[in-house]
Amino acid sequence: MSSVEVRSALLAANNPSKTAKPTQRRAALGEITNCNGPAAIPKKGPSKAPSKPSGLQKAKPPGPVAPVLQVPADPPPAAPEEADVSMKVEEELCQAFSETLLTIQDVDEQDADQPQLCSEYVKDIYKYLHMLEIQQAVRANYMQGYEITERMRALLIDWLVQVHARFQLLQETLYLTVAILDRFLQVQPVSRRKLQLVGDFAYITDNAFTKSQILEMEQLVLRSLNFQLGRPLPLHFLRRASKVANSDTERHTLAKYLMELTLLDYSMVHYRPSEIAAASLCLSQLLLDGLPWSPTQQHYSTYDEVHLKPIVQHIAKNVVMVNEGKTKFQAVRNKYSSSKLMKISLIPQLKSLIIENLAAALLSNP
Repeated sequence: MSSVEVRSALLAANNPSKTAKPTQRRAALGEITNCNGPAAIPKKGPSKAPSKPSGLQKAKPPGPVAPVLQVPADPPPAAPEEADVSMKVEEELCQAFSETLLTIQDVDEQDADQPQLCSEYVKDIYKYLHMLEIQQAVRANYMQGYEITERMRALLIDWLVQVHARFQLLQETLYLTVAILDRFLQVQPVSRRKLQLVGDFAYITDNAFTKSQILEMEQLVLRSLNFQLGRPLPLHFLRRASKVANSDTERHTLAKYLMELTLLDYSMVHYRPSEIAAASLCLSQLLLDGLPWSPTQQHYSTYDEVHLKPIVQHIAKNVVMVNEGKTKFQAVRNKYSSSKLMKISLIPQLKSLIIENLAAALLSNP
């Protein structure tokens, strides 16, 4: 640097008032703050004259000035009355949401140490089952115009219940059989003679049909259903519902009995398996314990008591008809009268005023 340049730099340093003032910058917090108040501005203290550089130091030319971030001005604060109303509404919503959460218990939180319960996925599993039962629904009154009647259907299912008990098959087998039967019949009408063949096998019919006939019918059933046999069953949903309600053995067994009676009722084929299970448990706990349908049960089943009431009335009607001998289809009642199943079909609560009152509306208008 020349002597002239050094002298000019020294003069500029000793006389700051004669040099251009740098543009004032806003405090960083003032530009990104979440507060509505003004940003903190540092207090101005007495300025100190910069020390003169020694002869060995070179004065640094001023660097480029950083651009100032232009932040839009904060909106004017809301009027006090408007702010008060907004805050009040927000507080009420938060309170209502909190109260709702407090009433719902996580029934799976204690199952992490039991892998077979799939606690991590169980909610998604049942969400999927609810979707699947809609996809594989059975429509109401699907046999209209058929040669076969609802009485023939009931006769076949009553016989299947006896076969199921005779061979000590799994509960799922009976429910799956009836599900396949209804889903098949609604897309493929059959003659009266072939109705038994649909739910049959050769040994128990004393060879009324040959093995080849049964195999041909099996193939027709599978093709008609596009090999989709995985319809959710009422049993799947009842087990879940009983867990949610922390039901004891008696309440669960009574719900199973009520649920199995619905298999013979053609007027109930269009109800979803999850609805049948929820309504059966709802009636069971009402008869045994006088308990209403709780918010937790409503949350996990997705059905409230109002939705379940007409289904509960149908179930009550079935109980009355069986108890009073208004139907000759007694296989389910006989099955659940055994000590193995707690003789649950014989308990006095099934002849109570609760049952009679619920069934009255449907029995008076069959």
